[in-house]
Amino acid sequence: MVSELVASCRSWVRSLSPAVFPYGRFMAALLIGALGGWIFLKLRLPLPWMLGSMTACTLAALLRAPIKAPGTVRPPMTMIIGVMLGAGFTPQVVESATHWLPTILGLMAFVAVSGAACVFYFRRVAGFDMPTAYFSGMPGGLVEMVIVGEDKGGDPRLIALVHSARVLLVVLTLPFLIWLTSGVVVGARPQFGVSITQTPWTEEAWLLGTAVVGSLVGHFLRLPARLLLGPMLVSAAVHISGLTHFVPAVEIVTAAQLVLGTTIGCRFAGILPREILRILVLSLGSTVLLLTITFAFAAGVSRLSSYSEVTLLLAYSPGGLAEMSLVALSLGIEVAFVAAHHIIRVFLVMIGAAPVFALVRRRT
Repeated sequence: MVSELVASCRSWVRSLSPAVFPYGRFMAALLIGALGGWIFLKLRLPLPWMLGSMTACTLAALLRAPIKAPGTVRPPMTMIIGVMLGAGFTPQVVESATHWLPTILGLMAFVAVSGAACVFYFRRVAGFDMPTAYFSGMPGGLVEMVIVGEDKGGDPRLIALVHSARVLLVVLTLPFLIWLTSGVVVGARPQFGVSITQTPWTEEAWLLGTAVVGSLVGHFLRLPARLLLGPMLVSAAVHISGLTHFVPAVEIVTAAQLVLGTTIGCRFAGILPREILRILVLSLGSTVLLLTITFAFAAGVSRLSSYSEVTLLLAYSPGGLAEMSLVALSLGIEVAFVAAHHIIRVFLVMIGAAPVFALVRRRT
């Protein structure tokens, strides 16, 4: 009787373990990420909760620690980030959008130059085959480039690793470069919002309501990155119309940074350390190339427009829409301007990557 009970308990635990174990690993990843964020905060380093958690979890992955970020973790936080980004769209920002033409033209040139340079790098220096080099070098979304790259004959695993490393390295290095070149400290202290204990419950209700409605709108319109863009569009609509003027609380922004940094670091979990180091070394070269081009374009376009070099650095840098927008939020820079340029960049790469690749392959 006892042996049958023990066997039943073991069978029940085994049936639960596939669903529960990843969340146990994620809790371990969050603890490691929080420790890294706390260390960065104490050292007064830029954007501590995102960069600290990202660094700590990447090191943990290199040491083959049992960490993991389940696919169900990021979507809710992505929805919240979308709402936060939409809150940056105000009537004043919409009016200033008429002055974006020089910066958007500069962005189009930046995408062409940076894409060509990175494709050449991955083809000639890294020695990738042409499809893998091309879709690894495109400054676009990870998921889109992996799907299209695999369809065109590239190595999807290698493309995914390169884009993950690109986001990691750009997000990790750009705040320090801004700090060193301009003296602006990115997010060392919260410069946005107030504590959640000081805001009325209606603001949290608006945040959650726009997140849910926005995700449904994004699904209905079949938007790319619908869990981010849908809530952002709905949040922008209610802010532009004047229905609400809520701003994200400090605790919510900190949690978003922590989860984002942890999930980026966990992308390398389960991969052999030598493979992670190989991709990071190769991506370090492409990141230096990308950031050099980004600084050059930001400096040039800032002289032709009314936007500062720091603002254009965040708008042009291919470090991820959510990540760069959070940096802009912590600096008090126009989040709508930065987010809009990243959306345009991803859109340009999505519609142009496959046709240009077909043309390049015919000529080579």
